[in-house]
Amino acid sequence: MTNFFIPELNNHDVQELWFQQDGATCHTARATIDLLKDTFGDRLISRFGPVNWPPRSCDLTPLDYFLWGYVKSLVYADKPQTLDHLEDNIRRVIADIRPQMLEKVIENWTSRLNYIRVSRGSPMPEIIFKI
Repeated sequence: MTNFFIPELNNHDVQELWFQQDGATCHTARATIDLLKDTFGDRLISRFGPVNWPPRSCDLTPLDYFLWGYVKSLVYADKPQTLDHLEDNIRRVIADIRPQMLEKVIENWTSRLNYIRVSRGSPMPEIIFKI
C-alpha cells in the first residue's frame, strides 16, 4: 500500500472518493486501517473503520457479488503468463467497464437491499441476479 497505492492516489483528487474493503483479517491490521483513515478520513468502509463493514455481507456488496468475479473472468481468459501481461489485462478490463453496466449493478444492489429490508435479513436464495 505504501509503495504503490498511496503514492498513486496522490496523483488524483480523492476528496470525494470512498474506500471499501472487506473484513478479511489480513486487510484490517491496525497499521493498514490507520493508513487508510489518514488517507480517506470518514470515507472508509472497513472492519474497524469509521463505516463498519457488515459481517459476512457478500450478498450486499456489488464489488463481491459482481465486479471481482466479472473482472477475474476476463483478466484470466487468455491465461496471462507474466506479471506485465496480467497487469495489462487488469488495466484493459477495468478501463472497458462502462457506466451503464455499473448502473445496472447498482439497480440490482438496490433491489437486494429492499429484499433484505422486507425479509428482515433472512437469506436471499430466490433472487436472480441480472446484469
